[in-house]
This record gives sequence, structure tokens and C-alpha cells, in this order.
Amino acid sequence: MNALTLPDIAAQASRQALPLEWVGMCGIALPVVIDSQRVAAKADAGVSLDDGEARGIHMSRLYLALELLEQENLTPALLRQVLRRFLDSHQGLAHSAYLRIHLDLLLKRPALVSPLAGWKSYPLCIEARLKNAMFHVELKIDVPYSSTCPCSAALSRQLIQQQFVDDFANQPLQHADVLAWLGSTQGIVATPHSQRSHAELRLRLDDFLDELPLIALINDAENALGTAVQTAVKRADEQAFALANGQNLMFCEDAARRLNLALRRSPGVNAFHLRVVHAESLHAHDAVAESRWNWEA
Repeated sequence: MNALTLPDIAAQASRQALPLEWVGMCGIALPVVIDSQRVAAKADAGVSLDDGEARGIHMSRLYLALELLEQENLTPALLRQVLRRFLDSHQGLAHSAYLRIHLDLLLKRPALVSPLAGWKSYPLCIEARLKNAMFHVELKIDVPYSSTCPCSAALSRQLIQQQFVDDFANQPLQHADVLAWLGSTQGIVATPHSQRSHAELRLRLDDFLDELPLIALINDAENALGTAVQTAVKRADEQAFALANGQNLMFCEDAARRLNLALRRSPGVNAFHLRVVHAESLHAHDAVAESRWNWEA
């Protein structure tokens, strides 16, 4: 019996001639290589369907092109190569190619004082597009940190001052008594409220970069904030963390401004849009601030 030719429905003409901006697949499971380590990821892959007469694209060709990501470190050059393969496999159909990779970047971070270290996860999205021969890469990084409210700190200090007046009014001050008072709950009657916070960074990279500066950008953000959340700690680390929070009191507006100034100085970044969220411990709602640089509104 003669082998039958398998039907190719996607090659048939569309009944409604209309180009489409994006056609592809989302949530494709695959490994990518970062710093020579394989990392589980999910990819969204697509192209434009510029030929309005064509009924569809060849999605299996996009899927097969993603195999390149398994073989070498993830770099802008590799992303461009994958997108180029998307377009080469759709000649006459598409002029733009898109790739979005979602993963959790695991970094081992040292404690503040002790020799301990632990793993911290940073949600990361890498977006690349090749459109009309123009290539662009953007990063989305979520950086967690701690924030202590300046207003709450000032109100707490005032209560402590008032308690000092009440406890030592009309008494001669003795060094030992004051020292003991400062170390007691009788003296430190109030503490400022802190909250776990996070910065959502969306960064557009320079086109000439050889590597994706993932760790450098995370370090720049955490150094600017001064209160990155910790992993494994001893009491000395917890005390150092309390000191860092006390010396870095910040509203969400302060955090956004710190990040703006730091990211402007980060090599390889030519535009960004950032959003900081302080998950309030005083209120049931969040405090949020946004800032951008060279980013179209």
C-alpha cells in the first residue's frame, strides 16, 4: 500500500486574510544553562504572522529551535541565534520573533557576620525579541528585602524618650542604671514596624553585551537598599540585620529613589522601570512606588 502524504492544514490559506502580531506557545518546559549549571525553566516562544493569507505558523519548528538553549550558557548571542532560527524556519511568514524565559535563579548568599551561607531564590524573566533586524533583551528580576518605616521609628523613639523622663525624673543619673534601663523592656517600650518588601525590576540591556549581568544587577539593587533578606543566620547575623534596618529606614519612595540612582550606574543597563512594594505590617494594604528611566510610558 502506498504511503499517504500527511495533511498540512497550517499550509492552507486562511479564510480571513489578516496578519497577527504574535503566534506561538507558552509554558514550554526546558532546561537552560546559567554559569554552566542547568536550570529548570519555562519558555514562551512565538513569531508574528505577517502573511495574512497563511492559516498558521509551524509551531514544532519553534519548539525544535529551543534545543539550542540546552547546549551552552545563556547569553544575548545565544538568544539572538534562537530567534534567528525562529525566523529562518518561517521565511515568508514572519518578520518578528519573540522569546520569554521564566526561571528561579538560585544564588548562595553569605550571612552578614558569621561564616554561614544559604540559598536564595530570585524570580527571573528574560525577554528577547528580533524585529525588523533590531535585537533587544529585557530582564525582569524580583529582589526581596526588608524595610523599616521611618515614621514608626520616630514615634517609637518619642515613646522611649517619654519613658526615660518618667523613670528618671528628679533622680540623679547613674551610668549603670541608665545602661540597665536601655537593655530592658521597661525602657525600650516601643519598636518600629518592619515589613518584608520586594523590588520588581524591569531592565532593558545594551545590545552589545556579551553576558547577561544577572548577579551584578541583583548585587547593585541589594547594596542600594542595604537590607537584603537573609538565609542561614546566627544571633550575631540577626543583630547585624537589626542594625542594617535601623540605619536604612525607608519609605517605599526612598527605596524607589535609591534603586533608580543605583541602576542608572549599572553597566549594561540603558533603560528601566522599577516598582517597589512594602507589604505593610501596620495596614492591610501595601505601600507602592514606581520609577523609570529612559522608559517609554
